[in-house]
Amino acid sequence: MTKIKPFILLASILFAVTIIVPSLLVIPFSNNEETGKLDEELEETVAEPAGTEPAIEVAVFRTATKKVENLAMEDYLVGVVSAEMPAEFEDEALKAQALTARTYIVQHLMKDQDLNIPGDAQVYDTVDHQVYKNKEELKKQWKEDYDSNIKKVTEAVRATAGQILTYEGNPIQAQFFSTSNGFTENSESVWTNAIPYLKSVESPWDQKSPEFTDQLVIAVPDFEAKLGVSLPEGPAIGSVTERTAGKRVSKVNINGKELKGVDIREKLGLRSTDFTWERKGDNVVIQTKGYGHGVGMSQYGANGMAAEGKTYKEIVNHYYKGVEISTSDTMLAKVMAKK
Repeated sequence: MTKIKPFILLASILFAVTIIVPSLLVIPFSNNEETGKLDEELEETVAEPAGTEPAIEVAVFRTATKKVENLAMEDYLVGVVSAEMPAEFEDEALKAQALTARTYIVQHLMKDQDLNIPGDAQVYDTVDHQVYKNKEELKKQWKEDYDSNIKKVTEAVRATAGQILTYEGNPIQAQFFSTSNGFTENSESVWTNAIPYLKSVESPWDQKSPEFTDQLVIAVPDFEAKLGVSLPEGPAIGSVTERTAGKRVSKVNINGKELKGVDIREKLGLRSTDFTWERKGDNVVIQTKGYGHGVGMSQYGANGMAAEGKTYKEIVNHYYKGVEISTSDTMLAKVMAKK
């Protein structure tokens, strides 16, 4: 074996040190760089998803306690959907209700108006705006079903987080009601303005609603007093002279006096403007079909569509014509800027 000269051995050792030591110094910094990159990716993973609302509260005037309850918007929406739609409804119907509820409150908060609501409240907890119930009230209502119901409704609200209904870039008037007579109604048949996305559409699913038909019996003197009419002698009461696009009563002539169907419904406390009546002795027996004003989304219709496999997006696009599902963050940012 050939002997290695001392100076050659020393040179070899110095060369090895020159190569190995920088490598040892670089390795820890390389690991740190990888860790830093992983941290950045982790932050991106847990960041707020695009399209969710900025943090905003809704101030609700509680009519029972005469106090203002301040709630995060999503918590408010859980309370609204729970109060406005039966929790046993299909998931997609609950999502559609959550979408209409969020649209309603966003549009409401964007308005510059003085509604004379007590204190710093922005909405009532009644049908004047949207019915709202807090968790304590829902526990009393649902009892042993509370946990499953609140979970179901909360998931429906979360599934639509950051979404509202818009028409030409603005939040719509997201009207809804319980049960149609088989058709929804044009907005101008109930209120003053014709709104392009609130048009009559078929809603055959409502026939399965427990609210589809109703009967009211009213004494003839009460009937005359409430409507300001005098009934003619005999069985006749009056005749329908005009119907709406939704097959409801628009105008009636009673012994020479013309009345609007919406006024008759209000004065007699009827469930719908789709009514028929007949005189039986000293009483007037009135049959109604449907429950509510009939404009916008039928809740039982939405549930029927969901039961057939329709999604919440298909449901809202059936009942609101020509609308889009948009993100609410930009509009809520405007609300926050007003505060």
